[in-house]
Amino acid sequence: MENKIFAKTEAAARIDQGLRDYMMRVYNFMAGGLCVTALVAYLIANTSAIRLFYTFNAAGQVTGMSALSWLALFAPFIMIFAFGWVMVKGTSAQVQGTFWGFAAVMGAALSPILMVYTGASVARIFLITAAMFGGMSIYGYVTRKDLTSMGSFMIMGVWGLVIASIVNIFMKSPGMSYAISVLAVIVFTALTAYDTQRIRQLYMEFDNSDTLTRKAVAGALALYMDFINIFIALLNLFGERR
Repeated sequence: MENKIFAKTEAAARIDQGLRDYMMRVYNFMAGGLCVTALVAYLIANTSAIRLFYTFNAAGQVTGMSALSWLALFAPFIMIFAFGWVMVKGTSAQVQGTFWGFAAVMGAALSPILMVYTGASVARIFLITAAMFGGMSIYGYVTRKDLTSMGSFMIMGVWGLVIASIVNIFMKSPGMSYAISVLAVIVFTALTAYDTQRIRQLYMEFDNSDTLTRKAVAGALALYMDFINIFIALLNLFGERR
């Protein structure tokens, strides 16, 4: 009897350690992706590379977007769909390469942020986002409450935000833009907890290294998108423009 209890305890401890290692890989991939995004955005915004993306007048003000800028803006949406295909058909190295490529392209797409908002404002909002994200991710990891229904509802909310954002491109309503940002903070903060719980539930002790890597990268991408969307929404609400 004691041997059975000991064996179960040992197996549980092994699973717990494996789960912790797996979650650390997820967070490490995510943090690495954020670093790549920040580095690319900084390099583009603070070097002559910015002129490849935007046109300027004599006063140094942006007057238009180049074809490369439009490509950088829409490329992340294309790569999101491509990532799903690579997850199924590609190798583990290709999955990781697609993730790092996506993070770099996002950096190019987000580089205008560093031109519009002050550096202190960007840093402050980043820290606030990190605190909110961290708190909700921890909650999603430790809670025993099933967040599936909430997550499904929030995913519907994401599609609503996408449609509203497209409509507002033509309406250019400040009030609607404010409402979209507020709702985006709520939706993606809640999704952070849901995605963390889902990532944890996808872990299986007997997965091989290749499968675990794929799961870790896919989980990192989901959390990365939650973080980026919270950050952008908070910046729209509270960021200080130059």
